[in-house]
Amino acid sequence: MKKALYWFTNDLRLQDNMSLSSLLMQSDSIAFVYVLDPRWFKQNNYQHKRVGEHRFRFIVESLRDLDAQLRSFGHHLTVLHGEPVAELLHFVSHQGINLLGCASQVGWNERRVWQYLVQQLPQVDCISRWNSTLFEPEQLERGEDALASFSRFRKQVEQQPITPVSPCKIWLDTLPPPLAAEETSQQLDTVLHEYRGSMAASCQRYADTRLTHEDEHFIGGERAALLHLERYFTSQAPESYKQTRNDLDGWSTSTKFSPYLAVGNVSPRQIWQRLDRYQKECLKNESTYWIGFELLWREYFQWWALAQKSRLFALQGSAATRPLTSYYGERFIKWCQGCTPYPLVNACMHQLNATGFMSNRGRQIVASCLVNELSIDWRYGAAYFQQQLIDYDVASNWGNWQYIAGVGADPRGGRHFNLAKQTQLYDANEAFINKWHGKHQAEPLDSVDAADWPIPADGSHHD
Repeated sequence: MKKALYWFTNDLRLQDNMSLSSLLMQSDSIAFVYVLDPRWFKQNNYQHKRVGEHRFRFIVESLRDLDAQLRSFGHHLTVLHGEPVAELLHFVSHQGINLLGCASQVGWNERRVWQYLVQQLPQVDCISRWNSTLFEPEQLERGEDALASFSRFRKQVEQQPITPVSPCKIWLDTLPPPLAAEETSQQLDTVLHEYRGSMAASCQRYADTRLTHEDEHFIGGERAALLHLERYFTSQAPESYKQTRNDLDGWSTSTKFSPYLAVGNVSPRQIWQRLDRYQKECLKNESTYWIGFELLWREYFQWWALAQKSRLFALQGSAATRPLTSYYGERFIKWCQGCTPYPLVNACMHQLNATGFMSNRGRQIVASCLVNELSIDWRYGAAYFQQQLIDYDVASNWGNWQYIAGVGADPRGGRHFNLAKQTQLYDANEAFINKWHGKHQAEPLDSVDAADWPIPADGSHHD
């Protein structure tokens, strides 16, 4: 009798979930769990939380949607609260589980947790498949040079076939029965109620409410993701994506797939397949190619993170020498708050703090500012993004920050954006700056000069 447990992580969906389908084919009964880790909300990641308010709200919405879908098939989602290994070991032991499934992870810490869990469960068959990538490991070139640059990676994988999305109806209609109700009594709403009571007030209000800001349209969940995917490819947005993708604002200027990809509401293969259908049925041009091009960039960072292991989070990264950088507490706080002397940077940071989202161009601009104008250790910026972004992805976030800082996947050694030129190119009439109050709180970088004399509010020095 195979009693199975599926542990959802960053794959909060039922469709095109290869790990889940592999487990189900071997199961006689099954339970579904998700683990909320209280350490996510402690400021121990360069003084920042690992999960911030915007992403927590999005995760909760995704969990509710997943639970509702499972209930339509006679199941439910069990939410555990605690350290994942301890919670899962207890669940497996208490329920007599002999089959465990989980999606393969690219993050170093996530992989170590899974490996340790497997070691602690020698009597349990553990199943893990790739759920978050377009390709399987065996499709990729081996060796140190395989990921030396994105261009090399792209030329290699563009010749590789992408496995078609697997239909889920086959196994959804024949789901094995759930474990007995009394064995999985921790219901989603009950645990979330207890969880909100133990978390900081800043996270509490996001468990039951939707964002109301006029620019925020992200609603978590697989059904919302698939609806957004269909709406995007039945609109005119794909045909001009290459021309609008660098815009700093606007809902339809970019695909907005990233939050759904980050928590696994949708798979990259589902997006690729829908893009391919659009190109066959509607239009194929440079813009539609560029949507696929950006998916390949994401793919590249997934495999880069896997190869880099803990170096993904190291100051030096994969560079030959350590970057010349430091940590200026006041400068960093002003960058986080959008109170720098750079209006475009301020506007982007205000947008991020208010919505949990920032355009790709905006992210490059503010990251370059932190690294080059403010001379601050790039890892603090990456950690702040991890806390604030609704679409945080370990590979894309830390890989892109390394790229800007010149310690990662960039053979040319980093990026330094001219802020005045970027403003002229992407916000010449300052509409974005004005909308997000980029000039409102601009201040000098430092409140003291080299001799520790306070700098007046106007930035001038006393004789």
